[in-house]
Amino acid sequence: MRVHVVSDVHGNAEALARAGEGADALICLGDLVLFLDYADHGRGIFPDLFGVENADRLVELRTARRFDEARELGRSLWAGLDTDRDTAIETAVRRQYTELFAAFPTPTYATYGNVDIPRLWPDFVRPGTTVLDGERTEIGGLVFGFVGGGLSTPMRTPYEISDEEYAAKVEALGEVDVLCSHIPPDVPELTYDTVARRFERGSRALLDALRRTRPRYHLFGHVHQPLVRRMRIGATECVNVGHFASTGTPWALEW
Repeated sequence: MRVHVVSDVHGNAEALARAGEGADALICLGDLVLFLDYADHGRGIFPDLFGVENADRLVELRTARRFDEARELGRSLWAGLDTDRDTAIETAVRRQYTELFAAFPTPTYATYGNVDIPRLWPDFVRPGTTVLDGERTEIGGLVFGFVGGGLSTPMRTPYEISDEEYAAKVEALGEVDVLCSHIPPDVPELTYDTVARRFERGSRALLDALRRTRPRYHLFGHVHQPLVRRMRIGATECVNVGHFASTGTPWALEW
């Protein structure tokens, strides 16, 4: 059995359409939407609406962790649009989702990332794609558990939830062979982004579950350039499957 795993697709529909080649199934750990590409400030919803110069400024402020100034910049730009913010974003996200969901092979098992908008997914999910969040499924005789979304941060991305709500989803999985989530466990080596030069939020509930239930693997993404991509925690091999938007290459799990 061979499963390909991707995370942080961020608009790369072309590579996503090839991601299932040679595999029995594809797993997607979220972040389909591209709001702003930090490597190419001309790509994404934000520069499409406000131009590259404003995108440059927003990245500069966020990278410096000047989040209040970044939000003020955003507010001033949105105020100048002819349409309201929510409508503009939803229209752009729907365009991206149309292309991305059409690229999923059959079968695909998917969960949400922190920049995804879960309420829109039912409009795009097709037969052959299974969406799971706080739920389990069997693939090739192994039990896979999925936890989507991220935890609350100053970035205020669309699908951030409280630590308590997140922990309840982790608890609902029980014992699994492979734990799949968008964000990593709360371990410094796995949460530090070496390019952004900051710690992303990892989950203590995930870390506790690894120590308690001892799955074979824990697969995740979210941190685009981690200090460590792979490490063992007790009996569990923890793997950041990679920033698919830039690599275009899925991570492969075989058994």
